[in-house]
Amino acid sequence: VELAQARLESTPHISFDDSLPISQKRDDIRRAIDENQVVVIAGETGSGKTTQIPKICLELGLAQFGLIAHTQPRRIAARSVAQRISEEVKVELGNEIGYQIRFSDHSNDSTLVKLMTDGILLAETQRDKFLNKYSVIIIDEAHERSLNIDFLMGYLKQLLVKRKDLKVIITSATIDVARFSKHFNNAPTIEVSGRTFPVETIYRPLLDDSKEENDNGEENEGDLYQGILQAVEELEEEDVRRRQMGDVLVFLSGEREIRETALVLKKANLRSTMILPLYARLNSKEQNKIFNPVSGMRRIILATNVAETSLTVPGIRYVIDSGVARISRYSYRSKVQRLPIEAISQASANQRKGRCGRVSEGICIRLYSEEDFNGRPEFSDPEIQRTNLAAVILQMLSLKLGDVTEFPFVDAPDNRFVKDGYNLLKELGAISSGNHINEVGRALSRLPVDPRIGRMLIEAGKRKCLSELMIIASALSIQDPRERPQERRQAADQKHAEFKHEDSDFLTLVNIWNRFEEERQASTNSQLRNFCKKHFLNYMRMREWRDVHHQLKLQCKDLKLTQNTTPASYSTIHQAILSGMLSHVGQKSDEGDYRGARNRRFLLFPGSGIFKKRPKWVVTAELVETSKLYARMNAKVEPEWLEPLAKHLINQTYMEPFWSTKRAQVMAYEQVSLFGLVIVPKRAVSYGSIDEQVSHDIFIREALVQGNIRVKGDFLKYNQRLIEDLSELEDKSRRRDIVVDEERLFEFYSERVAADISSTASFEKWYQKQDPNLLKADKSFLMQHGAEHITEQQYPDHFTQGSVLYPLSYRFEPLHLEDGVSVSVPAAMLKQLPVSRLQWLVPGMIREKVIAMVRSLAKPIRKQLVPVPDFVDDFLMANQVSDQPLDVVLSQFIYQRKRIKVSEQDWNLQQIDKHYLMNIKVLGSDNRLLVQGRDWHRLLEEVGEQANAVVKVKGNDFERQDITVWDGFDLPKTYELQQAGIQVTLYPAMVDAKASVSLKLMERQDEADVQTRLAVYKLLQLELPEQVSWIQKEIQKRLVQEIIYYANIGNKTELLTTVSSLVFKTCFKFEEVPRNAQQFNAIKEQGRSNIGKTVDEVVVLIKQIMSQYHLLNKKMKQQKQLAFAFAVSDIKYQIQMLMPKGFMAQVSFEWLKHYPRYIKAMMVRLDKLQGNLQKDKLLQLQIVGWQDQYKDLIAKLPADLNCYPEILPLNWMMQEFRVSLFAQELGTSIPVSQKRWKAQLEKAQQSLQQ
Repeated sequence: VELAQARLESTPHISFDDSLPISQKRDDIRRAIDENQVVVIAGETGSGKTTQIPKICLELGLAQFGLIAHTQPRRIAARSVAQRISEEVKVELGNEIGYQIRFSDHSNDSTLVKLMTDGILLAETQRDKFLNKYSVIIIDEAHERSLNIDFLMGYLKQLLVKRKDLKVIITSATIDVARFSKHFNNAPTIEVSGRTFPVETIYRPLLDDSKEENDNGEENEGDLYQGILQAVEELEEEDVRRRQMGDVLVFLSGEREIRETALVLKKANLRSTMILPLYARLNSKEQNKIFNPVSGMRRIILATNVAETSLTVPGIRYVIDSGVARISRYSYRSKVQRLPIEAISQASANQRKGRCGRVSEGICIRLYSEEDFNGRPEFSDPEIQRTNLAAVILQMLSLKLGDVTEFPFVDAPDNRFVKDGYNLLKELGAISSGNHINEVGRALSRLPVDPRIGRMLIEAGKRKCLSELMIIASALSIQDPRERPQERRQAADQKHAEFKHEDSDFLTLVNIWNRFEEERQASTNSQLRNFCKKHFLNYMRMREWRDVHHQLKLQCKDLKLTQNTTPASYSTIHQAILSGMLSHVGQKSDEGDYRGARNRRFLLFPGSGIFKKRPKWVVTAELVETSKLYARMNAKVEPEWLEPLAKHLINQTYMEPFWSTKRAQVMAYEQVSLFGLVIVPKRAVSYGSIDEQVSHDIFIREALVQGNIRVKGDFLKYNQRLIEDLSELEDKSRRRDIVVDEERLFEFYSERVAADISSTASFEKWYQKQDPNLLKADKSFLMQHGAEHITEQQYPDHFTQGSVLYPLSYRFEPLHLEDGVSVSVPAAMLKQLPVSRLQWLVPGMIREKVIAMVRSLAKPIRKQLVPVPDFVDDFLMANQVSDQPLDVVLSQFIYQRKRIKVSEQDWNLQQIDKHYLMNIKVLGSDNRLLVQGRDWHRLLEEVGEQANAVVKVKGNDFERQDITVWDGFDLPKTYELQQAGIQVTLYPAMVDAKASVSLKLMERQDEADVQTRLAVYKLLQLELPEQVSWIQKEIQKRLVQEIIYYANIGNKTELLTTVSSLVFKTCFKFEEVPRNAQQFNAIKEQGRSNIGKTVDEVVVLIKQIMSQYHLLNKKMKQQKQLAFAFAVSDIKYQIQMLMPKGFMAQVSFEWLKHYPRYIKAMMVRLDKLQGNLQKDKLLQLQIVGWQDQYKDLIAKLPADLNCYPEILPLNWMMQEFRVSLFAQELGTSIPVSQKRWKAQLEKAQQSLQQ
């Protein structure tokens, strides 16, 4: 109560200017306000309603219990009206009369009337839902129907029901007043006439009726400027006639038109004339010139539609109306805010006209026809019907005002615009799928900036780049502080270039801020102003920028967003920017422009810092459509930054699904697009979770059916082997209807494998729990019908001629070289090939061949052999496969049966199909195909000398001799060369040449390895001569007697050499032969330290062997009886086999250890001979059988014995067998018996065949 009383007492004395038109209606207005909750007051411009209505409310005492809110559409109006009212009531501005614009509050607790922008009042609804601190709300200039005004009027309509004490006053120009009254339930209206003189309207259309408009439907600009000049000259004449000087207000569509018109008027050299611009971006100094007339000078004010209602320009007698304006209009199609030049409505034209005639009779020249005027719409579209509604919807959701389509707007917005508003909020991640506000949306609603800019700040908080983004966001929320005066454009551009960032206009803003802050902290206020002036920066806008930045800093702190203390990276900053501008991304096209979201095309604004650079991908803060769609405030970005930010918006397309053997799963190529822009052209991704059915089918078809998968089970090999066997049946029978097609196998797997499997991992997990035989197909399942007639007998895999086995292969592929049956033959055996036998093919094909042969005969012969199939069956019953030529045997049979003589010339074998002739495949020594064909004689000519001998190696660059050190050469595993036009694979080897080693090429890899192993030991001795010399000295010193014993086998030098070799073989161990010097040296270094120890072991063993050998020789000399000769001769043979010259270099140390036992067994045999001669003979016969078998096997060896590891054990089995027969008490080192011998012999024989 005390506060209310204090407020009442602080109300200043109110006086009214009776000359104002509104004073005549003061009592009516006072009464209407007193008696009604809502009053609509319509008054012409200049009626005084803006300044007098708040005073009437003060006079009524309505400020006692709350503030009187008075809204204006623009900040400049809020400030100037507050100044005017404070002057009229004689109080200091900021006390009883205050004002608040964005981030600037000039009011206090004693304020009674508070001027503000409508956006400020709207923002207060967030904190004070019922606007409790206000007792009266005056909405001024309601006829402008801005987005904020319409939203406020809808909000107030709902609020009035809950606050019966609140009074609302709507003031408007005399435009569509009834609509406002109806909105507030037919609230009373009061109309106040303006203080005006008569205004004459003159129509001066720019074009005659005969002239056409340009392509855009807009009047030609050149005609416009000339039309304005002519109108000015006409008004000049009117001034002369009136003997006065009147100011002229010219309405134009934009800044560019103002500049061009100013140039035209200046060139006209008009007398005593000042030309002044007026538009919203104009700095305060220039704006103030409008309100300060200069005596003796006529002013021509070139203005945008800001001068229609917001600002009253004093002294205007004449108006020139171009009839057009740039009107912000949201394009539903392109999803951008356009600024097209449009013809204004009749209401706007009358507002412009009303700007003259305030001080005397006025003239309004309209640069269009009266018919044009009459055809225009009566009122301008409210902003809510031509703008994106995202911010409005966000506020409504935050305030829980319900569905936007149900909100009581004066004019409901277009549902398409509502939908686009929701879509933008979804793009920003501010609402959920059910259009409910989420955490991001609630944070956005608390930030006093555009939702896009707010979204950047929230993302910046996460990415630790908030410091930079607050600078950018605050800059985007104000007019650009950079100035570019018409007369000093180049100088301005040069100064602005100091701040330019080569890739980002956003970072250019950061550079401006940082430089300004440096100057601010180091300079006085005057110096700072000079800095701004020098760099063409608007000082007031820079201050506003700082104010906005300060407010954003506080808001971000409330949202617990933390500033970064270290500079953020380029990518981090622009990813934060992208979060709010996902639909403002563009990709450079081949035509040079940019393709943006939803396929719209735009150009970089020429003033952009990256205009010349034109990067491939850009983000833009603003897309504005004038004559073209331009992107302002741009930066280079990378497409890979987009996907993580736009996961809720991207569209993924999948192409060409395939089975990847490498990744062991079904993959597909993914294309990721954002609003139609491809940001990921093609990348391989797992497809199993995307399309389970398709992935499963591909897995079955390409992994299992094709066998392109590695799995633990053996079912794939089993099924593949089964199919190969069945395919071979088809080749043999020359039919393609035995094996089922792949589709059948696909069905087999598909019926059994779980439907959710499309990778090796998921398959293995599933298969572990299944029966191992589940996926093994039955032979009958894979056959369309039986193939019982295709037997091994009918279609053998080989045929035998003498001891030679010739492999056969089958192929069913007409026109192919190998179609039919082929025989493989080594080149060296081509001459021995039984060509006559080949004519008989195989039993399964001979019937069809003979039928074809008979049908190739001349008709006179052939007709006597019908029916041919029956005749052929008789022939085959009577004749078996023969070494005689088939045509000869068949001719003999025809003569026998029909007495028809058929000569060799009668057989027209060239006519029969090629597959009835055996194909001969000639193989080289390395089993490669040299040549093939069906004419044996021609093949002999082609093969030439290769038919007589193995390929001889000549002219290669590998073979060397006289090598005594491993001097850096490599020993590759294979060596390929061309021999007689044929690619031959040979095997490099190192060969022991006694005093050196040589490099040679060999035809067998195993023989190359054996020879190389021996040569390595030789080369080790050659490289370690000191060690060899020491070994031989030790041998001579420690084996004096044994050297004498060895004389029966060889000389001293041989013994020393072989013992050295034995020591080296025992010391230097290696599994794989060395292939280079590094490997060889490693073996050498590893083994040389064991030489001393090994010599000790070898000396002991040689002593044992040679002493036993000496005793055996003595014992054999004692057996002089003729009866013992058979046994002694066998023992001598055994000794020769065991101990030939150099045996110690040939036998491994491990087997040499058994030699004392073998020699001991021989002596035991000799001791047992007396009285056991017959038994000894029988036992000897057993071993002779083994020896003969071994000799026969050795005789067949095409290479060194050491190449056959299956044959080597046979020798030691014979020695052990001898011990078991003649000295069983000594025991054997390995089990030995007839059965074991036979088994090992079979293995040896098989290895020889291989």
